[in-house]
Amino acid sequence: MGAGTSDKAKGKVDELKGKAKDTVGDLTDDESLQAEGKKDRLKGKGKQAWGTLKNAGQDLKEDVKD
Repeated sequence: MGAGTSDKAKGKVDELKGKAKDTVGDLTDDESLQAEGKKDRLKGKGKQAWGTLKNAGQDLKEDVKD
């Protein structure tokens, strides 16, 4: 398992949680909940990107060893 896999999984959870909040906020006309959902989605995407970078760094490190 790559070094960033945990970050990617946590990011996906945040993204899905944010999508749910955004949807509920949209259905109930709750702009605050919509904004919180959008923030969570962005946070999740950032975590996923960080996890991808960590995995790429780990792969590069292993390639250099070989």
